[in-house]
Amino acid sequence: MSMPATQAPETNTSSRVLRYIGFIAMPMLVVVWSLIDPTLGKELLEWVPYLASGFSMNILITICAVTLGTSAGVILGLMQLASYWFVRWPAQIYVQIFRNAPALVLIFATTYIFPFEIVLFGNYLPFPDWVKAVIGLAILSSAYIAEITRGAVLSIPTTQWEATKGLGFSRLQALRFVILPQCVRRSLPPWMNVASSMAMGTSLASLVGVHELMHAATDASTAVRRLDFTIIAYVVVMAAFFTLCYPIARLTRRLEQRFNAG
Repeated sequence: MSMPATQAPETNTSSRVLRYIGFIAMPMLVVVWSLIDPTLGKELLEWVPYLASGFSMNILITICAVTLGTSAGVILGLMQLASYWFVRWPAQIYVQIFRNAPALVLIFATTYIFPFEIVLFGNYLPFPDWVKAVIGLAILSSAYIAEITRGAVLSIPTTQWEATKGLGFSRLQALRFVILPQCVRRSLPPWMNVASSMAMGTSLASLVGVHELMHAATDASTAVRRLDFTIIAYVVVMAAFFTLCYPIARLTRRLEQRFNAG
């Protein structure tokens, strides 16, 4: 009976070591390879600002998509639990359609459905492609987070609802002050997975002309036309996405520990 308790720290330590190895290995590979061939290192340094500008777009799209998706997803998740069918059914249909839609399809759909310009009071305002990519990823993430929210609320024991009713809380007050705070800690791990998936899905925006990291790496490898540079460029892409997703996981675990301690 004591085996799971003794094996858990070892598994924890080994997974932590593997993460740190992955965090260090890819940048070290780039440095060593650049030292072996100085011309390669020089060309890579010349393209670093261009790659960094693309990566900043990935970060911006991730933050916007996850923020919009979380806000809309929480509302949709609560709508699925509504007593009235005309509130519940549209949310359920939305979630079932978009939860099973590929991210690439949504990005292409939003890119070609929305106009390239918006006419506002006689002024033509551009509608950037990266905003359309944000909308496509936000639609996908909102469907996932709606299911996470619905499951988290349903996992709360019914005695919590009964206790709030006994204290004189309305259903909205019970949801706001008692139920949703308990749902946060239950939703954090799946929310982290959604946020990481959206971060990796931002690379699909390159297919609709958005200047992000994958698009920048393709431009760099096409301009330099060296196989070793192409390999290094995409190793840099993998390292960059790792550094984007890993802090999300660490932040989520810290918040989870803080909620559990509280």
